[in-house]
Amino acid sequence: VQLQASGGGLVQAGGSLRLSCTVSGGSISRYAVGWFRQAPGKEREFVVSISWSGGSTNYADSVKGRFSISKDNAKNTVYLQMDSLKPEDSAVYSCAASLFRYASMRPNEYDYWGQGTQVTVSS
Repeated sequence: VQLQASGGGLVQAGGSLRLSCTVSGGSISRYAVGWFRQAPGKEREFVVSISWSGGSTNYADSVKGRFSISKDNAKNTVYLQMDSLKPEDSAVYSCAASLFRYASMRPNEYDYWGQGTQVTVSS
């Protein structure tokens, strides 16, 4: 299973971006997917996750009400819609997948990781 994250870029504070995580080599309908981010000099932190069924999600408190995760099984892709972006959201965002998992917030519960995509929010 391989994951490809895309959609990052430079945006002004208050703007929006949509990240995509596309899975190949497996059906995303069987995988929980989580997004994590890491800013320079900081530890990796959980952002949001969706269960394998798509029936449950978890959000970090810092992004609740601003970010939204969704799953498109037909396109084998998970989307992370990010609205009302803040400079502190700037980081490298990575997606990860785990087979038949709940919406875990723990990076060590994910088996497959994609490369990151850079998000930069200017003030």
